Amino acid sequence: MNGARKGFVIILALTVAGLTGCGRSMSDLEAYIAEVNARPGGRIEPLPVIRPYESFTYSAYDKRSPFVPDKPLAQPNKDRSGGLRPDARRAREFLEQFPLDTLEMVGTLTLGEDYFGLLQTTDELVHRVKVGNYVGQNDGRIVAIDEKEIRVVEIVPDGIGGYIERSATIGLGEN
Repeated sequence: MNGARKGFVIILALTVAGLTGCGRSMSDLEAYIAEVNARPGGRIEPLPVIRPYESFTYSAYDKRSPFVPDKPLAQPNKDRSGGLRPDARRAREFLEQFPLDTLEMVGTLTLGEDYFGLLQTTDELVHRVKVGNYVGQNDGRIVAIDEKEIRVVEIVPDGIGGYIERSATIGLGEN
C-alpha cells in the first residue's frame, strides 16, 4: 500500500469510529425531559391593572405665580444706598472666615468689668469674643452673650436685590 492509500484508510476508520459514537441511545435524555414535563407548572402573576390617565386642570390662574417675586427686582442702575446693606469698607475680623454653623460656644469669661464669650473653631482653637464683634460669613454682629448662648444678627441677601437682618444663636456645646 502506498502512503496515500494508508492515509485514506486511517481517515476512513476514524470517521466510522466517530459516527458509531453518535448513534448511541438517548434514553437518559428522554427520561429527564419526561420528568421535567411531569412537574407541576408554576403560578403566573396576573398583569397589573393599568389605570387610565387622569388629566389635571390648572385653576389658579388668578393667583400669584410662585416664579415671580413679590416685590419688583431692584434695578441695577438705581441708587439703593438708603437701604440696609453690609459695610464693605469695614475691616474683616478673624472669625468672619468661618461659617456660623461651624463655630461652637464653649463657655464664657469675665475679666474685670468685661464679659466675653468663648468660641471654638473647627481647628479646635478657642477665641474670645465680646458684644460688637463680627462672626460668620454673613456680616454677623454679636448683640448679646449669656451663659448658654451667643446671639448674632446677620445681614443676608433677601433674594430681590436688597438685604435683611436675620437673628441666629450659637448655643453652648451645640456642635
